[in-house]
Amino acid sequence: MMETIREQARTLVLEVLEQANLSEGSIMVVGCSSSTIVGEGYGKASSMEIAQALFDGIYPELQKRGIFLAAQCCEHLNRAIITTAEVARMQGREIVNVVPQPKAGGSFASITYQTITNPVAVEHIRADAGIDIGGVLIGMHLKEVAVPLNLRQNQIGQAHITAARTRPKFIGGERAHYDDLLK
Repeated sequence: MMETIREQARTLVLEVLEQANLSEGSIMVVGCSSSTIVGEGYGKASSMEIAQALFDGIYPELQKRGIFLAAQCCEHLNRAIITTAEVARMQGREIVNVVPQPKAGGSFASITYQTITNPVAVEHIRADAGIDIGGVLIGMHLKEVAVPLNLRQNQIGQAHITAARTRPKFIGGERAHYDDLLK
């Protein structure tokens, strides 16, 4: 089962990367309920093994492209973000003192904290794209104009997947001209 989850996560992140057109230095937020993957309610069946399989499918693909991971914690940590100190500095975010645990922060955030280099927690981030595994509502951590992605890989286990990329705001009204590369 873990190999299937890892491969589904890898397929998912590659699909999002293809549609989102992210560049090196971009940030992707991932929110995840490992419990929903096995068909349980939020926080009812947290699994470090499932979180590790997801992480192993997602993180290497981001690293290859120089894209930063931001892992959303669960509601027990007010949906704080685990990322690198470099990202916190880049975005001018204040670091908060918390170390996620499977039942207080979530399994995926815990694995991320244990694995990435120079992990920190911040309360907010403005990501360029995101993946929501199990309906944990990542929207608060995306830049203002989020564009939903139409995914072929839209489920892992029992968990429904949604994803979005962001784009710059259109301004200027009916006479304005826009750069098609930024849409």
